[in-house]
Amino acid sequence: PTMARALLLCLLLVASALASPLASEQGLIFNLDTEELCLQSIQCKSGCCYRSSALSLARCMPKAAETQECSPQSIYSVYYKCPCESGLTCDADGSLLGAITNTNFGVCKDPGDAEQRR
Repeated sequence: PTMARALLLCLLLVASALASPLASEQGLIFNLDTEELCLQSIQCKSGCCYRSSALSLARCMPKAAETQECSPQSIYSVYYKCPCESGLTCDADGSLLGAITNTNFGVCKDPGDAEQRR
């Protein structure tokens, strides 16, 4: 009975530590800040887990601004070029091969700019 109580106490302490606001604010697994190591984009506040090469470690980075290079949203969730900021579109090659090889880079553009020129 004493061992079971000790185990229960340990489980309660771990559960309360994981549920505490401090754990989520620090970004131990999710809610990660720019430059923090990541495995998937969902972990990053910005929504972009970026790596500069296949051998580099992935880090959270800001999304691409207008006229910057970008990748369309990907099935991989780790990018060589971050997707565009909200409201912008990535004018990139939409081919299946580019999506599979993660080489379908483009440039962020404001979709409203093309309509204003007409």
